[in-house]
Amino acid sequence: MPRQFFVGGNFKMNGVTSSITDIVNNLNSAKLDSTTEVVISPPTLYLSLTRSLAKAEIGVAAQNVFDKPSGAFTGEISVEQLKDIKIDWTLIGHSERRVILKENDEFIARKVKAAIDGGVSVIFCIGETLEEREADKTIEVVYRQLNAVAKLLSQEDWAKVVIAYEPVWAIGTGKVASTEQAQEVHAAIRKWLGETVSAKVQEEVRIIYGGSVSEKNCRELATQPDVDGFLVGGASLKPAFVDIINARI
Repeated sequence: MPRQFFVGGNFKMNGVTSSITDIVNNLNSAKLDSTTEVVISPPTLYLSLTRSLAKAEIGVAAQNVFDKPSGAFTGEISVEQLKDIKIDWTLIGHSERRVILKENDEFIARKVKAAIDGGVSVIFCIGETLEEREADKTIEVVYRQLNAVAKLLSQEDWAKVVIAYEPVWAIGTGKVASTEQAQEVHAAIRKWLGETVSAKVQEEVRIIYGGSVSEKNCRELATQPDVDGFLVGGASLKPAFVDIINARI
């Protein structure tokens, strides 16, 4: 079976009730590619609002989740709490949390495992910094981030994972990995899946690209054999997000 195209929208720390309502209403009324899975990720405060407004076929993701089920962890949210408000997805490992909040590979891996064990699917973010790319360490970094998670997941767990390759140097900078650069890394990730997990997982796991994705560059990127969709940042707040969802139409 071909992999279903996947487009995620990460609102980051943007939006209030009125603007998020407008974004969701625009998606609800737009003609979206019915063969593309769409998942949007508002700030935690607006998860319930977004889930109540969005059509059933539009998924809603948290931007983070903790690796413990409950307890004295001020400011964190648990997998059970996400499930309680009917949230079935979460982002984990986004570079902004890796860099700003110093989340390391092992902590991120534990969160991925906790989410999957609790019934929440994961958009697992990986990617290299500009310094790492210039030092020709892109594949080394990406494999290190993947290996940390692979130590904890069963083969069956990977059915709940979408891998988002996001070169850190391209996030919010306007710089985009070229079509060739994106495909090269995606192909390397797919090779890793086959060698480390299984041929079935290699074929089935979706690998999406993130990093200054826009309505201008999405169509060319979408033609690549190992680019199975996008994780969109700033553009997901704009009407042009619809054009990205419809990149293959």
